[in-house]
Amino acid sequence: MNSVQIRSAEKALSVGTWLIVGGAMLFSILTVTPLMERHSPKGWEWTAPILPLVVDAAVVIVVRLDSVLAALGGHGGRWPIALRWMTGAMTLALNVADSALKKDVVGAAVHAVAPLLLIVTAETGLAYRRAITAAQSAREAQLKAERAEREQAATQRREAHDRRQREEREHAAQLAREQREHEALIAREQTAREEAARREERERIEARERAEREAREHREQMREQQQAERERLEREAAQRRELEAREREARGRREREREQQQAERERQALLAAGPAVEKQDEVQARATVRAAFDAGMPVRTAAELCGWSVGWVSTRYQEHRETPTAVAPDLEGATA
Repeated sequence: MNSVQIRSAEKALSVGTWLIVGGAMLFSILTVTPLMERHSPKGWEWTAPILPLVVDAAVVIVVRLDSVLAALGGHGGRWPIALRWMTGAMTLALNVADSALKKDVVGAAVHAVAPLLLIVTAETGLAYRRAITAAQSAREAQLKAERAEREQAATQRREAHDRRQREEREHAAQLAREQREHEALIAREQTAREEAARREERERIEARERAEREAREHREQMREQQQAERERLEREAAQRRELEAREREARGRREREREQQQAERERQALLAAGPAVEKQDEVQARATVRAAFDAGMPVRTAAELCGWSVGWVSTRYQEHRETPTAVAPDLEGATA
């Protein structure tokens, strides 16, 4: 049976049980209430329905809780059993009491039908629910076992698939590793050949560089020798030029000294001539003013010596002050 059929059976069992319980409770109330009215104190007849209601409520509790415990697969122990049988016995006793007191056997049998049916239905429903719960548990266990087997099979298939994939990966990795090792061996051999070729090339380059270095050093030595020879010749030429320059300088100094002596004699001659009788020409006057300026004579004295005006002589003096003298460079050259 599937879960839908099981739920349908449980629903039918529950509806039937509650119909029987409801009918038995109604029949019990209608049967027991007149009996309780006759045996209640005067003025308390209204309490007659309470006892059947209490007994029927105990019946409802027993039936309901037994169904719940049966659905859960539990067991309440001895007290639920005692309550169930006690309520059943009380319901049966209350229902047949009136007929039994009247010694009506048929009436007692008729009134015993509903309580007995209620007791048997409660026990049977409990047995049915326990059987259904056990069957459900067994089916669930079976389904769980089948699911576990399927999961285990799926796990085994997955593990086998993973193992195959792992083996394939390991095989591929081994092939790749062997390929890499082969490539690495080829690369090492190629590297060794290249290294040997580079070493040979390096040795050739070093030999060529060594030969070039030796040739360069030889050229450097030759160039240094030539440079040393040129420097020696340049030093000799410089010494000769220096000697010639010194000789030229000495000659120039002697010539300047002669010129200065000549200029000094001329200046002394111009100053020694005394006051001019008549106005000198401009060239001679300028020479006289120059000589007077160099000798540090006053302007008036220079004007008397050349015969020109004091203003003209003052102008020449001012020019000589502002313009370097012609004799000064000669004196400086002679001093140098």
